[in-house]
Formats: sequence, C-alpha cells, structure tokens
Amino acid sequence: MEVFRLARKKYALELSGIGASKFGNRWNSKGTEIIYCADSRALAMAEVSVHLSLINLPKDFLMLKIDIPKSISLRVLKEKDFPTNWNDFPHIYATQKIGDNFIYSKKECVLKVPSAVVKGDFNYLINPHHEDFEIIRILDSYKFSFDRRLFL
Repeated sequence: MEVFRLARKKYALELSGIGASKFGNRWNSKGTEIIYCADSRALAMAEVSVHLSLINLPKDFLMLKIDIPKSISLRVLKEKDFPTNWNDFPHIYATQKIGDNFIYSKKECVLKVPSAVVKGDFNYLINPHHEDFEIIRILDSYKFSFDRRLFL
C-alpha cells in the first residue's frame, strides 16, 4: 500500500514521529511519537494546510510516497468507534488517547482512521516503535510548494 506524507524537511526523511510528539495532534498527545500519513497527496496537503496561513506559509515541505508492505499489521477504526465530537478542533483528549493506546500497545504497526478534514478519506498512523516498522520504506520524496490561492 502506498501512503503520502507532507512534512517539513527537518522531520520528513527520518520517519520518527518526533515532530508530532513535540506538540500533540488529533491522534497523539504531546510526548507520543506517531507518524501521520494520508491515502492521497491531496489529503496530505489538506491535513497540513488547515494549520497554515499565507502569513506563515513555510517553503521547506517535502511530499513523501511511503510503501507499507501488505504483511504489516493494520487496524481499521471507523467513525462509529469514536465519540460524536471526535473531529472537533481543538482536538479532544479521547482521540489522543486512542492514538496513544495504539502506540503503546504495539499490537499493530498501522492504524487507519477517517480524516477530520476530508470526509470519506483516510489517514494512516504509523507506529515507529512497532517491530515491523523497519520494513516501511520511503519510495520517493520531492519538494512541495503550496498553491498560494488556497490561502486567499
């Protein structure tokens, strides 16, 4: 399976989850390392762009294409598995707890969750501490520039 990740250059190529752990997000609390990916380049861009504005638009993003082999353990969660306000902003503790439990249990390497930004699309959360993580590979990376019209 191929997934996509849009990340600042300093965090992109190491696939460590350290960037996400610095702040916490919808699926992880601060201090929990997790790697956020999307099922398309467009969703990866949308998931990042909701946190940006034209004023603070960084120019150092890389788009990554990542291979997750079929042998990797995957758990799928659906909206019915979450509280009704799971997609609120700011993020709620309940979704962070789901992600944190996924990371610390180490039962699966990848967690598939619905996107809060684009209904019907999915994000893939990768556990960098799972024993199978070492077979996940970056297939391609390239400099990514946002179309400034998105922020007007």
